[in-house]
Amino acid sequence: MDLVRDLCRFIDASPCAAHAADSLAYDLGRDGFHPLDAASPAWDLTGGRFYVRRGAAIVAFVLRGPTPQRFRLVGAHTDSPHLRLKPRAAYACEGCKQFAVEVYGGALHNSWLDRDLGLAGTVWSTDGHAASLRLHKPLARVAQLAIHLDRKVNEEGVKLNAQTQLAPLWGLGGDPVADFLELLAQGSGIAAGDIAAHDLSLYDLTPATIGGGRDEFIFAGRLDNLVSCHAGVQALAHATSGDNATVPVLACFDHEEVGSDSDAGAGGPLLAQVLERIALACGLGRAQYLAALAGSVMLSADMAHAVHPNYPDRHEPRHKPQLGQGPVLKNNANQRYATTGATAAHVRALAKAANAPLQDFVARSDLGCGSTIGPVTAAALGIAVADIGAPMLSMHSARECMAGADLAPYVAVLAAHLRG
Repeated sequence: MDLVRDLCRFIDASPCAAHAADSLAYDLGRDGFHPLDAASPAWDLTGGRFYVRRGAAIVAFVLRGPTPQRFRLVGAHTDSPHLRLKPRAAYACEGCKQFAVEVYGGALHNSWLDRDLGLAGTVWSTDGHAASLRLHKPLARVAQLAIHLDRKVNEEGVKLNAQTQLAPLWGLGGDPVADFLELLAQGSGIAAGDIAAHDLSLYDLTPATIGGGRDEFIFAGRLDNLVSCHAGVQALAHATSGDNATVPVLACFDHEEVGSDSDAGAGGPLLAQVLERIALACGLGRAQYLAALAGSVMLSADMAHAVHPNYPDRHEPRHKPQLGQGPVLKNNANQRYATTGATAAHVRALAKAANAPLQDFVARSDLGCGSTIGPVTAAALGIAVADIGAPMLSMHSARECMAGADLAPYVAVLAAHLRG
């Protein structure tokens, strides 16, 4: 339960990707990790525990010996589907102040209706200064149309136009642009006239909580994929011991939900640059670095689809992960997941060593399949990858669900991998 409560603490402190990176940096610092400047030409790796941050992405590692020969990696992501404010966000319509929003990632639109929404992210001033912002108050609401004006909604379902019907209300009357800038000024400390840009996300104010008749469940937003970020930090903190020639690495990327192609995403150069700089700082040449990559393995840690008791037919009959029955090994012949026979055997050996249960997921052959950073990283670095996750329900909803019993074995498998 301590692990469950700490996950809830981590999620509540991380309402958006930027704040998730802040939370990761805080937890890593608590565990003795030191920040490295990616812009510095020389890294002093004395001390053994370090992290590099770019935007909302963090790569952390433990150097256990002077001559690394391989990397053991865990990959996750800090971003989650949500409603993000457009650059010219504030406007008025029918006497109401509203926000123009863009749907980030594959969000379940209807899950954002009639929720008390706060605002979090980063604000930039005209001189380039960046300030964190979090307005943790019932600021906005996407109001659903009354059933009296939509009599067939229960039979035909909620159908929402992302441009016209997801715009939240946040006030009445006044000048929406001036009032919005003043709101940002109060939250960021940057004068309204000096605000140049913002990267802001709406989030559900309901805190992460433990639920169920016997406290079996965790109900929270952003379980996908903050659970894996939190589990990765827990595993890395216990990776001090192990093979001295192996470097354990945790890479938490941004922008996975929108394709990973960015400077802070898995499709960008961040991870490769950090790994190569580790090799260079340890005196390895280019050939030795490439040899280290060839001997490396990553676990792409992202949440998995538990079988839904109301929709059991949506799962492949022999691959139905259940809540509370342990982590899930994910396979897809079309490389939406990067697991191979060799890496599946590796994960099964890890689970056995960690005394952890292991479930299998394969999508139905007549249904589509999501993807992860696994195939992206495997293709970019040429390393072996297995896709693994914790089972959950309501994925990509503003409010998701998982079993607390799945956390400890998830961390145990990741930790066994990082120990080498």
